[in-house]
Parts: sequence; structure tokens; C-alpha cells
Amino acid sequence: MSTPGVLRMGRISYLNVLPIYHPLEAGILPHDFELVSGPPALLNEMMSRGELHVSSCSCFEYARRPERYYLVDDLSIGSRGPVMSVLLLSRLPVEQLGGHEILISGESHTSVALLRLLLRDRYRLDVRFSTGPVTPALRSATPPTAFLAIGDEALRLRNHPDYPYRLDLAEAWREWTGLPFIFGLWVVSREAAEQGLFSSDPGALLRQGRDWGLAHMDVILDLTGLGCPLSREELRIYYRDGLVYSLGGEELRGLELFYKKLATAGMIPAAPPLRFFSM
Repeated sequence: MSTPGVLRMGRISYLNVLPIYHPLEAGILPHDFELVSGPPALLNEMMSRGELHVSSCSCFEYARRPERYYLVDDLSIGSRGPVMSVLLLSRLPVEQLGGHEILISGESHTSVALLRLLLRDRYRLDVRFSTGPVTPALRSATPPTAFLAIGDEALRLRNHPDYPYRLDLAEAWREWTGLPFIFGLWVVSREAAEQGLFSSDPGALLRQGRDWGLAHMDVILDLTGLGCPLSREELRIYYRDGLVYSLGGEELRGLELFYKKLATAGMIPAAPPLRFFSM
């Protein structure tokens, strides 16, 4: 664990979690956590090394190391349809990508795993993958045929004129399975919980943040609009219709199905049990 006495909470450095974390960052909801910001893959690694006590976490990371974590109840980052910020952008129709190489981001394990499943099991395509930063590759002499963009980068590149074919991964999952897709979860370190480091429930704090952010959407839109490529109304649709912040029955069924498909594809050893944190 990190410095004794200091509780550290991971925060994805994307716009999609602003409704949850703004009340914590602005002091609207008092707390004792040091907030640590970073892309999902970095937070996953920090959490796995015991450098964070609570964090937003890719659902793929939970599946890889379920023995290290408890899930936070009723909190997620997911979508019941088009999510707008996890996109495969291509010069060719998706059905014609067989044999081609796709550039994937190293920032999100879950989005990459979902893309692999969709191309393998839904579209029945045999493709190659390379990993690297997207924006520099688009400016290079040999830009990719197709690439996976996530988070704020996806919002910025989604209408790229050289890549007219767009596959929204959450929408493709919904069409395939009929269920929501959960990209991110919140997890509590089992080690921290067993050591009794929490004087109050961090999940309750995060849910309070979510509820405040969703109830004060005009504040969130004012903050998000600074330098964002989306209009205010597009942002409102993104937060209201694109994203899901709960983890109810339908979301849990979608998550469990994703884990079953990952296990069947050999991407994880087995579908993990879902164990939740309680004080």
C-alpha cells in the first residue's frame, strides 16, 4: 500500500466521469481521499500494485484479478446504446476489414477486449492488431486502415473525414446481445478493506457524487464545454442518453455475459464471481 494514513482514489481522466468526481474535486462533498487521475490502463496497474485504495477500473481488470478487489455496488460506466466515446473508425466498411491491421489504444483493456470479441464472434473477421497512440499515427505517412478511439479522443475524432465508417462498440454489443455494455466499474482494494482502513463507505461517497452531478447537469455541461468538440446539446445527449452510471439488474446481466464470452474466447481463465464491498 501507499503512504500510511493517506487514502488514494483513482479517477479516470476522461469527461465521462466528471458528473461523479466534480462534487468531490470542488469540495461540495467533503472526503479524506487524495484523488489520482490517469487513463484506465494506468489506474488498473496502480490498483493492481496496491498504490490505490479505491478506483474506477476497467471491467477487464476486475476479471483478471478478482481476488484483489471488491466491487462498489450500483456504480459503473456503461451504455445501453451508442456510447459515442468508444469507436472503431475505418476507411473501409467493417465487413471488409478481414486481413487488415487495426490500430488499438493502449489506454483501455476493456474496449480492446470488446473489439476483439465483436470482430471474432459477431463479424467473423480475422484481423491483425497493433498498439500505439492514435493521433500521431493519423498524421504519419502511413495512417492506419482502421483504429480504435476511446474517451475524449473518440469524441474529437468521431467525424474524421478520412474515416467515414464508424462502429460504436456499445451499440454493436447491444444489437448483438440485447443488453447494456459495462466498460468500467469501481473497485475497493481487498487488502485495504481487510486492514480496516476505511472509516466510511467510499462507495456511498461515489454514489453521492454521481447523484449530485446528474442532478446538476447544467454545472457539468458548463465545465465540460470548455475546449470540448461537442456542442452543449450533444454533451447533454452524451451524458443523458449515451452513458449509464448505475449497475442494476440489466447492467449486471450484460457484465456477466461479457465475462462468459471472454472466458469462452480464452481471454480470461474463467468468468469471475461478482463480490461487492460492504462496511
